[in-house]
Amino acid sequence: MSDRFSQPRSRYLNLGLGELAAATVFALVALMWRSRLESSGAVAALWWALLPLLFVLLQASAYWLLMRSRMPVGKAQAAPDRMPHMAARCFRGLRLITPVALITGLVGVIVNAPSGTIATVVVVVVWAFGVVEYVNYYLVRLAYPWTRWASEVSQWRTPTLVKDIRAALR
Repeated sequence: MSDRFSQPRSRYLNLGLGELAAATVFALVALMWRSRLESSGAVAALWWALLPLLFVLLQASAYWLLMRSRMPVGKAQAAPDRMPHMAARCFRGLRLITPVALITGLVGVIVNAPSGTIATVVVVVVWAFGVVEYVNYYLVRLAYPWTRWASEVSQWRTPTLVKDIRAALR
């Protein structure tokens, strides 16, 4: 297989497995932190913040791994095959459902608001990271190499996932 095709396939595999690894690490760290939180309410708040983040990370992992499977092997075309119609419909639905999960998570965080400062900061940061990941995948691309981040993020580009959904549903 030529480098032209193996490099994007490898990149998409790394992105997909990276998002899956991130979800796993967040869940494991939350399980380990459980004993350090001062109340069961703080533990509940952490999980209310974490579950929407895990939901987004698993969507991202599925997307990148699907993207990898769409890359042509040994063909003379540079672009991946079009996203399957059913997958596009599924991701379009997830784009609508995920804000509901984020809002529900926020309500759960508020209802179970931890009393300690550190626990509150951790819970809010975890929930906010879920929002940032959602924005990055479904609203405006935020992820760029650090060397170009400041100049690229200000261009308000459409995320690749959204472009794929639109192309598949035309």
